[in-house]
Amino acid sequence: MIVEPLNIVEKAGKLDVTAKIIGGGVTGQAGALRHGVARALVEMDESLRTKLRSIGSLTRDPRIKERKKYGLKRARKAPQFTKR
Repeated sequence: MIVEPLNIVEKAGKLDVTAKIIGGGVTGQAGALRHGVARALVEMDESLRTKLRSIGSLTRDPRIKERKKYGLKRARKAPQFTKR
């Protein structure tokens, strides 16, 4: 997943990538690194934008943590209900 942008633009063995990622899970970190690599490639050469956009590497994942609501324990977990 991480090297996909490099494979698309045929620079897989020609560039070295060094990154430090903090937080999230393994898949989220891989997606963030893929996005960062794609953005760096566009910084290097603007003509690569269309190729990278077509595979979705330049689109940020919009999913974020849902906020806690009042009256609930977490975003969606309600306190235990007792009938009687």
